[in-house]
Amino acid sequence: MLQTPWEYRYAHRTKSMGSSVIRELLKLTEQPDIISFAGGLPAPEVFPLEKFQEACNIVLRESGAQALQYSTTEGYRPLREMIARHTARYGIEVTADNVMITSGSQQALDFIGRLFVNRGDYIVVENPTYLGALQAWNAYGAQYVSVRSDEHGMIVDELEAALRVGPKFIYILPNFQNPTGTTLSLERRKQLVELADKYGVPIVEDDPYGQLRFEGEHLPSVVNVDSQYRGPNGGCYSGNVIYMSTFSKLLAPGLRLAWVIAPPEVTRKIVITKQAADLHTATFNQIVAYEVGKGGFLDEHVKVIRATYKERRDVMLETMAETFPSEVHWTHPEGGMFLWGILPEDMDAAEVLKVALEKKVAFVPGFPFHPNGGGKNTMRLNFSYSKPEDIREGITRLGTTLKELIAKR
Repeated sequence: MLQTPWEYRYAHRTKSMGSSVIRELLKLTEQPDIISFAGGLPAPEVFPLEKFQEACNIVLRESGAQALQYSTTEGYRPLREMIARHTARYGIEVTADNVMITSGSQQALDFIGRLFVNRGDYIVVENPTYLGALQAWNAYGAQYVSVRSDEHGMIVDELEAALRVGPKFIYILPNFQNPTGTTLSLERRKQLVELADKYGVPIVEDDPYGQLRFEGEHLPSVVNVDSQYRGPNGGCYSGNVIYMSTFSKLLAPGLRLAWVIAPPEVTRKIVITKQAADLHTATFNQIVAYEVGKGGFLDEHVKVIRATYKERRDVMLETMAETFPSEVHWTHPEGGMFLWGILPEDMDAAEVLKVALEKKVAFVPGFPFHPNGGGKNTMRLNFSYSKPEDIREGITRLGTTLKELIAKR
């Protein structure tokens, strides 16, 4: 085959870049007759369409010239102030100067990689962990020290050994983790903050699902625990945690709006990084999100999301209990969008998926979420996207598939 002039011109780091397993899988599940639990998609039924239509009209009518113009790299200040006020309700002393708007959380993960990761640097992660973070940091040559997790999140008792290798930071999703749906206990959050401080290792807290709790008691974020551990800071957070969250799960992912809360000196570095990447996040999207979110609308809207997802989670759990073989186990998330299935050790979830697709049902095999290998017998199931009747039908099909495959063993 004729060699193109591009093949020997790519940067060395592209050798570490690969396509997202989940994104590739989603292409296979776009057929309308497949019931898919593979994506990490919010329910489109909870998108506040009328509120968005009203907000767009107001923004174009009252602030059209500003909304369609270039803006500051840090982000639309009223939106940043709204985020800071909302964050302060949970006991974290922040100002708009701590808040940086990004074009989705994935951009924030990429910026963190650019700022902190040199080739060969270690990052401490939960095992399993979010695939999007691995994909972002693989491009910068990161290596991973993984710490086991259980139904209460990362097993922090095993963290100290990982910290002795001198990692750049600890990456954690403490609430309804993607992919497992588990939540880091309060005791472990405190232990995590203390160990990170002892070894001088920063924490990157990724919290897209924290407000989607529909069972149990709210737990303070890791950045909150760190803030309390350090004491008063004069109203502007300057601790050991970079906190990330997003409007993708609260309003709509198509906005591509997320935010980072960090000490001011880190925020300034992210600003410089973003200036080189895209100048700023879309002005129109930011002003519309502010118009939608102000006046307490988010507090009421999130109740609708919680109720919708709780119903869907309950249907999935009930149907799994009814139809899955006893050899399969799974998590019981108290919020978020995912749960985690564990098959017998000698089963390969990727092989199960091939058979499940023949029955028109899909899920994500768990092995890509394990940064250092393993997890072939695990699977991630999304319960937020499909309607209850589709969840019942799809899980029944999957349960039948698993029973047939286990019987053949």
